[in-house]
Amino acid sequence: MKKTIILTQSEIKELIQMDQVLDAVEMAYAEHAHKRVQMPAKEYLFFEKGDLRIMPCYLQDLGESGVKCVNVHPTNPQKQDLPTVMAMIELVDPETGFPLAIMDGTWITNMRTGAAGGVAAKYLARKDVETLGLVGAGKQAYTQLMALNEVIDIQEAEVYCRTCSSREAFAKKMSETYDIPVKAVDSPQKAVENKDIVVTVTPVDHPVIKTEWISPGTHINAMGADAPGKEELETELVLKSRVFIDNWDQASHSGEINVPFSRGLLQEQDLAGNLGDVIIGKNPGRISDEEITIFDSTGLAVQDIATSWTVYEKAIEMKIGRSIDFLE
Repeated sequence: MKKTIILTQSEIKELIQMDQVLDAVEMAYAEHAHKRVQMPAKEYLFFEKGDLRIMPCYLQDLGESGVKCVNVHPTNPQKQDLPTVMAMIELVDPETGFPLAIMDGTWITNMRTGAAGGVAAKYLARKDVETLGLVGAGKQAYTQLMALNEVIDIQEAEVYCRTCSSREAFAKKMSETYDIPVKAVDSPQKAVENKDIVVTVTPVDHPVIKTEWISPGTHINAMGADAPGKEELETELVLKSRVFIDNWDQASHSGEINVPFSRGLLQEQDLAGNLGDVIIGKNPGRISDEEITIFDSTGLAVQDIATSWTVYEKAIEMKIGRSIDFLE
């Protein structure tokens, strides 16, 4: 009888590194752009203190399918000693529907979101970028820098978040881990001014980045907006930039563009296109060193399932994980 593999977060960390996640996520975007993916837009359940999202996906040509269930509860770290984001992923055999694996999806979510920013910078940032500004110093900020360090030669970085101890701890750890001078600063303006790449990973409901702080030629990874009404960038900045998205249905509903779209200030035809189309050569991406580019990341189930499938195959190969017969 076939058995289901159970994988914990610590086991997953043994099985996959950022360079492999970058490859999986880039491939996932390409498959999505080639329209070889079934992927309904994520569905939400809204609670008093957070939300729950269901994200199914089927990569048809690769025979990989599964579903992620992920929460976002911003007050968890302060009140429950739990992560803001937690997730579980089930991988399903497309031929039989059998649950091949059930695994922690929290680390995979963090890693694939970091990888999305890395892939976006690879295709949309200028080729001569050296400086990085981060607004937000949570777990997503760590994986953003981790991924960017794989694709760009970062010479220096500055980070801001509202909690002094968090930004100081981030700067210290990242400086030591990657041998990059990372400095904690006391305002978002200082973090993003005169930077080649800007990353925003915050839970804010109102813009934290002003238009005048961003230099010509900057690439921005806007990673934080993940629900209706949330935005990290001033609308004026969005409207003056070339904006790339991962998925129109999700971005217009809950991504960085959702607020200007809801106000009638931006339509789908105003966007520069999908990141996947840039990857497969259908869209030119950045067209000048002076333009500001924005990647509005909402997170796609195809990223999770492609990454999880890589984890699953390595677990089989290395005989890691616990097997359970659910039909017993």
